[in-house]
Amino acid sequence: MVSAMWIRSTLAYRASFVMTLLGNCALTALDFVGILLMFSQVDRLGGYGLAEIAFLYGTAGTAFGLADLFAGSLGRLGTRVRDGTLDAFLVRPAPVLAQVAADRFALRRVGRLAQGLIVLGWSVTALDVAWTPVKVLLVPVLLVSGAGIFVAVFMAGAAFQIVAQDAAEVQNAATFGGNTMLQYPPTVFGDGLLLGVTFVLPLAFVNWLPALYILGRPYPLDLPRAVAFAPPLVAACCLAAAGLAWRAALRAYRSTGS
Repeated sequence: MVSAMWIRSTLAYRASFVMTLLGNCALTALDFVGILLMFSQVDRLGGYGLAEIAFLYGTAGTAFGLADLFAGSLGRLGTRVRDGTLDAFLVRPAPVLAQVAADRFALRRVGRLAQGLIVLGWSVTALDVAWTPVKVLLVPVLLVSGAGIFVAVFMAGAAFQIVAQDAAEVQNAATFGGNTMLQYPPTVFGDGLLLGVTFVLPLAFVNWLPALYILGRPYPLDLPRAVAFAPPLVAACCLAAAGLAWRAALRAYRSTGS
């Protein structure tokens, strides 16, 4: 209901919405323009060609775009904690998490999602990959699972903001920063970071592991190829853990005291 209200208010000024949507899409596209500029000077980056990196970019961008569309508002929870307006959500007969996620729902985020899908669509046609039914099915699975992992990070970050009374930058480092990292092949990063994003904050399961299986590439940590099919399980575990953290943070919330 709250999301529908924000959508109606956005579409009330359709010309403004279209310009904002196009601007948002163009802004997010600058990341890929940077990749294109790099490939105007080199043939490969970390041993990967342009189509392969475009596939990583498209899968990461689409998964993050889905998560940002439905849970991106959680990133601004710290503001409501500081000014005490989170209290209004606590007395309404609806789940607090759903209310916060729908708060100031920004339909313009569709631009980020659309841009990721466009790059993904182009990369699929440009890749030199022997597509099998398993690989074809793995693409939508990794997109949905990756979105679930990012949603879990948004939830955990929101829980941390309740406790820390902001710290949105910490959440942004894991969400927006994680999305940027996953647009590039894991071969350009050190083993320490790869261990962290595989076993601590499992962002590698968003797209790296399943994407490397599709591309026929080995994972740098020599993990078994079967982990490419683990993202749904990892996403479920992350969402469960984030849910527990969210409930614990709400129980510990004491308002502003004013």
